[in-house]
Amino acid sequence: MTFKSPVHRGGPRRGPFDQFAEYASNFTSSPVFFLICLLLVGFFVTAHAAHLDLELLLLAGESMTAVTLLLLALLKNAEMRAEHAIQRKLDALARALLEMNKDDHSPAFEDLRNSIRMEEET
Repeated sequence: MTFKSPVHRGGPRRGPFDQFAEYASNFTSSPVFFLICLLLVGFFVTAHAAHLDLELLLLAGESMTAVTLLLLALLKNAEMRAEHAIQRKLDALARALLEMNKDDHSPAFEDLRNSIRMEEET
C-alpha cells in the first residue's frame, strides 16, 4: 500500500486502479448512472413514505451512503490526475518562456524559473 498521489505511483502508464477509476468516472458521468441514482433516491423516498420495515429503510440509506463514498474516492482520484496534468502543462509553458528569453535576468524571469515544479514543495 502506498500513500503517494495517483499521478506519482507507477510511472508513465496508469495502474489498474487508475484505469478502473477512469472507466468508473466515465460511467458515473453517463445518463445511465444518473438514472440509477434517480432510482436509488426514489427507492429511498418511497421506503420512507410507505413506512416500510426498518431493514428496508436501512438498506436504502446504507446504499446511498456507499454510493456516495465510492463517488468521493473516484472524484478525488480524477481531481488529482487533472490537477497534475494542468501543472505539467504550465511547467512546459514556463520552460518555453524561459528558453525564449534566456538572456533576460529580470526579477520576473527569476520568479518564473523558481515557479517550475513549485507544486512539489507544497
